[in-house]
Amino acid sequence: MHMSLLNRVQQLPKGFVWGAATAAYQTEGSTKVAGKGKTMWDDYLVAQGRFLPDPASDFYNRYEEDIRLSAEHGLNAIRVSIAWTRIFPNGDDAEPLAEGVKHYHELFACCKKYGVEPYVSLHHFDSPAALFNQGDWLNRKTVDAYVRYAEFCFREFREVKNWFTINELISLSHSQYIQGNFPPNHHFDVTNGIQSQHNELVAHARAVNLYKDLDETEHLGGRIGMVNVLTPAYPATDSPADQHAADLYNAFYTDFIMDGAFLGHYSARTLSLINEILRANNATLTVEDSDMEELAKAAPRNDMFGLNYYQSAFIAAYDGESTNSFNGTGDKGTSCFKFKGVGQQVDMPGIPTTDWDWLIYPQGLYDTLKHISATYPNLPVIYITENGLGHKDPEPDANGIVADPERIDFVDQHMEKVLQARAEGVDVQGYFIWSLQDQFSWANGYNKRYGLFYIDFDTQKRYIKQSALWYKELADTMADAQ
Repeated sequence: MHMSLLNRVQQLPKGFVWGAATAAYQTEGSTKVAGKGKTMWDDYLVAQGRFLPDPASDFYNRYEEDIRLSAEHGLNAIRVSIAWTRIFPNGDDAEPLAEGVKHYHELFACCKKYGVEPYVSLHHFDSPAALFNQGDWLNRKTVDAYVRYAEFCFREFREVKNWFTINELISLSHSQYIQGNFPPNHHFDVTNGIQSQHNELVAHARAVNLYKDLDETEHLGGRIGMVNVLTPAYPATDSPADQHAADLYNAFYTDFIMDGAFLGHYSARTLSLINEILRANNATLTVEDSDMEELAKAAPRNDMFGLNYYQSAFIAAYDGESTNSFNGTGDKGTSCFKFKGVGQQVDMPGIPTTDWDWLIYPQGLYDTLKHISATYPNLPVIYITENGLGHKDPEPDANGIVADPERIDFVDQHMEKVLQARAEGVDVQGYFIWSLQDQFSWANGYNKRYGLFYIDFDTQKRYIKQSALWYKELADTMADAQ
């Protein structure tokens, strides 16, 4: 009898979706095969010269092994994304690439073979370079091209029953135009930071409305929703100034997108806070006439909400100019974030952080679940679509197992809060760890490992982590659940 790995969470609910997440650009590799077009990252990463997305986890060729490993370790679902440029290399080509289409049919067939349900994102930080070079989401042409691509996928991949429109709308806007660690690397460009959020919301709403309209005539029989990351802000002290700073932060980083997606309009409170930030930064937001109709129509039609949660923020009032430094190396204590007209992030005594300065605060996930379910009456079923620990994992031991007790503890703490919120009436039906396997981590390269499965990137050999064994042990408890 082996020692149980279970600690806080002893049982999962019957029928719980217990999965892991991936993304095309972070796992597939093979960025130049079968006519695939460039994304916004390809030339940028070459110019940076730090690391490249080939071969990543070689999921393009090795997906069957990873899906088999998933099934063997109790997973019943997997998040994947379709690489837009494998289907339309320039984003808006007249004809799709047959080989790209065939690849994803084969991937979804493999999921079915192993009983692992695919949850599929259409866009995961990988805009086609041809569209990116014309302004990316700031250009309405990108929105139109995205909707055509979405329609092609909805009609072509009818075996997919769970669709997500755009992954982490706020992360795209923040990383591209505020924090400046994604191309085009703008810093505190607040006009484009808010405009891209709005335009992505319009793209999301148009895709939802398209899917639901198609479903009425073509009986697609699936569900659609969005994935966004929520990073709740708490005031650093109970002073009114810190409270207001936290309110401003929440408006920009959470409420704007949640209002647009699930109210179908921006509430008066949210707009008041956003306008305060825009004024402080001489920034503007442009809304076209039809935008709000599209948002209002889509809001009650979302079938699910994918909530990504990694950390919370503690915010203090701040008077100066915007400045930040991004920790992309895992060199602890090197990040700083001060946003003019909003506030500054501060460390809190007693709250641990990762090597990348991310706060480990499971209470934030509980508070967020309670808050959004109380605030948005339209909110559909919730899945935790990403949560996990980026860590510098040790090498495999003599038995080929990677010891990662920190990751088990991290997920266990967060799952405890998920199940607590669920017991109190929040409709959470699943959890996807980020990530299925170690993969390429955008601005962080390869030393930030998140996976249940360890990858030796030199050989692409897969090793099992203890967290995967823990995942399996928890999966097995579902059989006995009420």
